[in-house]
Amino acid sequence: MSCNWENVVLELIRRTSSSLPEDVVQVLELNRSLEQSGSNAELALELVSKNIQMAKNRSMPICQDTGTISFYISTPIGFDQLALEKACVNAVSKATEIGFLRQNSVDSVDGKNSGNNLGPGSPTFHFHQHSESHVDLRLILKGGGCENMSAQYSLPTTIQGKRCDRDLDGVRAVVLDAIFQAQGKGCGPGFIGVCIGGDRASGYDYAKQQLLRTLDDVNTDPKLAELEALIMSDANKLEIGPMGFGGKFTIGGCKVGKLNRLPASFFVSVSYMCWAYRRRGVLLDLQGNAKEWLYQNPDEKFPALNESNISKDQTITIGLAQKPNARKLQLPLDENAVRSLKSGDIVLLNGKMFTGRDEIHKYLFKGGDIPQIRGGVIYHCGPVVLEKNGHYKIIAAGPTTSIREEPYQADVIEKFAIKAVVGKGGMGQKTLDACKKFGCVYLHAIGGAAQIYAACVTNVPAVYLKEKFGSPEAVWEMEVRDFPAVVTMDSHGNSLHQNVNDDSKARIVSMMM
Repeated sequence: MSCNWENVVLELIRRTSSSLPEDVVQVLELNRSLEQSGSNAELALELVSKNIQMAKNRSMPICQDTGTISFYISTPIGFDQLALEKACVNAVSKATEIGFLRQNSVDSVDGKNSGNNLGPGSPTFHFHQHSESHVDLRLILKGGGCENMSAQYSLPTTIQGKRCDRDLDGVRAVVLDAIFQAQGKGCGPGFIGVCIGGDRASGYDYAKQQLLRTLDDVNTDPKLAELEALIMSDANKLEIGPMGFGGKFTIGGCKVGKLNRLPASFFVSVSYMCWAYRRRGVLLDLQGNAKEWLYQNPDEKFPALNESNISKDQTITIGLAQKPNARKLQLPLDENAVRSLKSGDIVLLNGKMFTGRDEIHKYLFKGGDIPQIRGGVIYHCGPVVLEKNGHYKIIAAGPTTSIREEPYQADVIEKFAIKAVVGKGGMGQKTLDACKKFGCVYLHAIGGAAQIYAACVTNVPAVYLKEKFGSPEAVWEMEVRDFPAVVTMDSHGNSLHQNVNDDSKARIVSMMM
């Protein structure tokens, strides 16, 4: 198979990673007007919109978590699927080297990162045969934060005190519960794929396949079309809002499919996709020439595929420094600055922070030491980083979901006198209590806004434990300028996340009655 196939797949990966489909962009832009002027929800969608533009213009990842790499491929009978799979694997490795994809494939036993996104189950392939004379090649990139918010229910069950039977009303109830449970941890506003039936494995798979549908399509089953519309309406009445800040725009799409099931089983599988809804596709002739790019307007333009786009410095104006309600803070923070912050405040961070994710928190909790972070700011982030001539360039640096660090965070705050934790989705009561006791705040960065935050990084002086844990899990020392975040857990025991959770819980309970 010619290298043409590999080049087309590489271009598909670039477009999927760096540019949202037109139908997704339209839904995000149309719903921005729903949010109250000056609210944190409006701020989140403003940064989302700017991040989308920046990522496409720079051919860089929309979100630093380029996620599970899932190919959906339909080929004519007799086509060499093994050769195409090899071309896709080579393109994935090349895309990782360039920076279109983060090093995201980790051995599940020894924890070693392969460094090229290859390994058992990575990438994933779904091959089918069809009667057409072309190859239909589609790609979904689904980050870990939203994947962790996917859920599966077995009916009958009880949700919020309501019995959910084996019927469409029961399906509606459990899907709404999945959206409620996600809150802001899945980088909402979200997009939902649902499968009714199947077994546990096929249900999850078919729910994710629903995400290949365009947002403006109408289900061919009238009952499922009605269910999709009802879930959309009810979910947005929960007022969880963008990033879980509270607001009118909670989900932007719901697509439901069905599979036959065993009489003894009734599974409902929910695939939660974040606002960075990355799916693209292309139709190719049998020589590997692109005939039609899917999920885009015919006149949509992309920057030339040029590796220099990735590495070159660009001056980006985010525009938050002029916001009257944004407070500039110099890092490291002192006790007075921390105690003066209140839940809901918008802040712009200037100075030094340190990334730290799952492996680092476990390492510190079990007695490890990184003296450089003492008294500083921890950023829950696994950036995409390129190295050239001994210098590091952050090319994507959005937050990861913080709740995974809940078992460790309070102890790390106490042991290292941490003054601020930056992440997304909020944290639990143990961390909130530690913030109050030891003088710390939780700052919510805008999930998925990887280009916004990469543009805020002015220097990368050092990296720690990269050889031990791999690039995404390493501690990257970063100097930042006007790094935007929202205080959602302050040092006085206040949590915006708990307030939104309590309000949306009351709403979903009312819907179940």
